[in-house]
Amino acid sequence: MARKLYTLLSIVFIAAFMLSACTTPTQAPAAATNAPAAATDAPAAATDVPAAAEPVVITWWHISTKDPALSDWQKMADDYMAAHSNVKIEITVLENEAFKTKLTTVMQSGEVPDIFQSWGQGGMIEQVNAGLLKDITADLDANGGEWRNSLGALDAFAVDGKNYGVPWDMGAVTFWYNKDLFAQAGIEAVPTTWSEFLADCEKLKAAGITPISVGEGDKWPGMHIWAYLVSRIGGADAFAAAAASGDARTGSFEDEAFVQAGYELKKLVDGGYFQEGFLGATHDEMNATFGNGKAAMELGGQWSPSVQAANSADLLGVKNLGMFSFPAVEGGKGLVTDIVGGGNGFAIGANAEPEAIDFVKYLTSLDNQKVIAASNTGIPVAKGAGVALADPNMVLVSEAVANSTYYQLYFDQVLPSAMGGIINDAVQKIFAGTATPEEVCAEIEAGFLAQ
Repeated sequence: MARKLYTLLSIVFIAAFMLSACTTPTQAPAAATNAPAAATDAPAAATDVPAAAEPVVITWWHISTKDPALSDWQKMADDYMAAHSNVKIEITVLENEAFKTKLTTVMQSGEVPDIFQSWGQGGMIEQVNAGLLKDITADLDANGGEWRNSLGALDAFAVDGKNYGVPWDMGAVTFWYNKDLFAQAGIEAVPTTWSEFLADCEKLKAAGITPISVGEGDKWPGMHIWAYLVSRIGGADAFAAAAASGDARTGSFEDEAFVQAGYELKKLVDGGYFQEGFLGATHDEMNATFGNGKAAMELGGQWSPSVQAANSADLLGVKNLGMFSFPAVEGGKGLVTDIVGGGNGFAIGANAEPEAIDFVKYLTSLDNQKVIAASNTGIPVAKGAGVALADPNMVLVSEAVANSTYYQLYFDQVLPSAMGGIINDAVQKIFAGTATPEEVCAEIEAGFLAQ
């Protein structure tokens, strides 16, 4: 099912996001150096608790380990509990990879948190099929569709037309760069083609500056480089043909676009353009390298501005931060306006009480979504919340998604979770130099056929 959904979803996500982003300001607001303070403006939760309401415990797992998001979520939970005296919210905060490992363990036991981080689609479909998630379609449609109509990109968290979670952030993977380091290397404009990008990497290296920070210890950060190259070389059709099922499948992960993408990625490895120790670096360490000015670029999502700052020594990160889209590959079918991206959301566990669903509705309310936007934590999906985006770079990401010519969900999320792991593991071998691009693509193809 996941393989059949992604082409439709790519179209739906663009339309849905454009609706939610239509109020994005056309002029960039002031820099967000004081944005985290917006958390103090989070709305108070409405008090509607009957005097004899039964005590309810809500378990909530999220992966926002650093401020401002960490404090934003905590304040929202505190405000909700203050307004609902019978509710206790038990929060578990886990780093991305630790979350995936622990969630897999509890899923196998059949026990899941009431609310937990989700990227939708591939993994969510498996969870739905296992009976681990609650159908919240009726909740979204209640009161004339009040909640449903307030959010965009809901299809990312739907299976067979039913919703089992909601998004709170939807954006794109782009290159983030240090304008000061570019200037030191004599680079006057951001690259728009792959040849220009490689030339700029060489200029940075010649100036004694590490061109790119990547976290291959976690595998998926580097996989996005390969995925973008596939998209730029083969266009929308390359992944569509390889990832389809049955008679609709007209391609393979061993097709030229996938192999050539491996060789283009290999140019970055062979050129020595990544930081020392990149093979073992985690996502947080990758962001620390970039945030501390030790590398000129990193490929990351809409979360990158806040994460690189949170992992920097001064908690401010790159002072002169810029963003540009992944360059076009000469001769490729993809456009520079094609996007690889996705978002974050919350799935609802099968045994969640109504209060848990009400709390998620509160988390994704317009006012709380404005808090997320103002603190640069993500690109909000609540319609009208885009006006609170305080970082001009985040506005650029929002506009890039809204104006994208094609939207490709993360390779490792649109496919079943086991397939995502196969892709991440295989691509890492290009970074490590332990397999050729042909061998890597053959491994991915074999894994796909075995699903």
